[in-house]
Amino acid sequence: MEVKKRNKVSAVFLYVSLLAFILFVVYTLHINKEVLYTAHDRSEFIFGAPFFHTLLSKPFGLMQYVGAWLTQLFYHPALGTSALVAIWTLVFLVGAKAFRLKGNASALMLLPIACLLTSIIDLGYWIYIFTIRGYWFSQSLGYLAMLLLLWAARCTPRKWHLAWYLLGFCFYPLLGWFALLFVLCLMLTEKPTWRELIGLVLLVITAGIWRTLLYSNQNPDDVMMAGFPRFVTPVDSSGQLSIPFWVLGAVSVLIALYSWFMSKREATQTKLMWFVPVLSAIVGIVFISSLMFRNQNYIDEMRMIRHAEADNWQEVVHMAEVNKQPTQTMVMLKNIALMNEGGLLDRSFKLGNPGVDIYNPDSLHIGLLNIASPLVYYNYGKMNYAIRLCYENAVATGFSPFYMKMLSRCACATGEKKLAKRYNTLLHHNMFYSNWQPTPITKTVSELQNSFTDELNGVENNSERFIIDSFSHSTDTVSKAASEQALFYSMIRCDSGRFWAALRKYVKMNPDAKFPLHAQEAYIMYMDKSPEEKPIMLPVEQAVYDRYKKFWETLESFVKRGLKPEEISAKMRNQWKDTYWYYNIFGRKAI
Repeated sequence: MEVKKRNKVSAVFLYVSLLAFILFVVYTLHINKEVLYTAHDRSEFIFGAPFFHTLLSKPFGLMQYVGAWLTQLFYHPALGTSALVAIWTLVFLVGAKAFRLKGNASALMLLPIACLLTSIIDLGYWIYIFTIRGYWFSQSLGYLAMLLLLWAARCTPRKWHLAWYLLGFCFYPLLGWFALLFVLCLMLTEKPTWRELIGLVLLVITAGIWRTLLYSNQNPDDVMMAGFPRFVTPVDSSGQLSIPFWVLGAVSVLIALYSWFMSKREATQTKLMWFVPVLSAIVGIVFISSLMFRNQNYIDEMRMIRHAEADNWQEVVHMAEVNKQPTQTMVMLKNIALMNEGGLLDRSFKLGNPGVDIYNPDSLHIGLLNIASPLVYYNYGKMNYAIRLCYENAVATGFSPFYMKMLSRCACATGEKKLAKRYNTLLHHNMFYSNWQPTPITKTVSELQNSFTDELNGVENNSERFIIDSFSHSTDTVSKAASEQALFYSMIRCDSGRFWAALRKYVKMNPDAKFPLHAQEAYIMYMDKSPEEKPIMLPVEQAVYDRYKKFWETLESFVKRGLKPEEISAKMRNQWKDTYWYYNIFGRKAI
């Protein structure tokens, strides 16, 4: 009776722990659904022999190819998530068989799953610049294949293990570092004979042998531990993002040792296994939580880019209204949305224009240039710059759907229909883009394209500064949309000389339009502080003028009290942050 009762209690601990861990995994994947969609949007999979052979020219390439194909499923995050969960379920079940974990001890397989989950939610802004193809599925597939090999090996007679060591060597081009992990785990689950110690020799020299046979054109670092993710670019690197994979290998080795140890102590295994599920679930949840990249702007930025790609400008404006501390990328997209929806010079400063720095613990060299510049350039009519950046980024990170869609739209905008058809043909091989067609160029984008020069006259490394400078200096515009942008960006630049020139052009192009609110605010301020010799006289609402006087009275009172600029900014923010005056004095940011 006591044994039955103990078994029931152990079963309760197991099922409750599994349920808690599963719910946490589902919740984590749900709150990261925009990350998963972005994973598909920024991941390369090109149907055809060249892409296939390029990946197969490196060890672990087949896993990357299959992983790249499966990443397409994240077009619908729920579908891609279901595929990942199915793979992880197999990892749990096969792992329990491979390591011969009985009863509650099977919960130890939650730890490898925790590592695999962590590896896809801890990337942060590396998602825009890392170069590993098929990353989102390849590691889970590789680990599952390793467990299947281990299970098969342990189901065969002991005398065949030497053959399995040799097979592990042969599987290295397919499984990369997981083949080495397989040999190590097999060796640790059973005490090896002196003959089987040959497996150790193979383990040490496998990569070197295969590099000599097949991969002599690869760098030694790319062959040693092939398939093990390394996060390195010419200017950035991160050791932290490799932690889940080091822990995955270490946990697998420890589980193998644990399996061998407990197989000798069946009685102890029965008595003490009740705490294993609880401990495994807690450790897994804590590990995931401690390394997960959590930042609301990071998620909102992705969602805003997704809506902007679809020309859903209403939703972009809505997100700008909700988010009170947007990044510079979100500010740029918000201003494009207001340009399309109307009200740029009436609402932009109300919604906020200075963007906060992105949350960037890895100190990456990343900004609008990597995140959304092609999309921004396209909507401002600068097709050549959009095309150039698409190619520059895609050469490094892959010709993903995001870049293929932008290239197709740019080709349509420049009248290159045959080129657009090529991009569309490549994109149609993606399972969720078989009927995709580029959105026709809008009237606003067409006006801007015809109004501003699009000549590539240099390589800019700061898209925000380039856009601000190019538009604010373009006062000889020929359309209403262009005159609005020239006036707006002269205000953003806080350049009174450019403002007066742009204002004159704006009034000329919009003779019957209402004088926009923020333009009135800038007009009053520059008339007061930087008037022209022959100023243009325009009607200003009395309420705006009265509020301007109150703004300066409030500012001067704080200055007289000896407060520092940052203290004055904080005290005036709530009341005045919706005005151009506050932006001009406190909000503008060196770009």
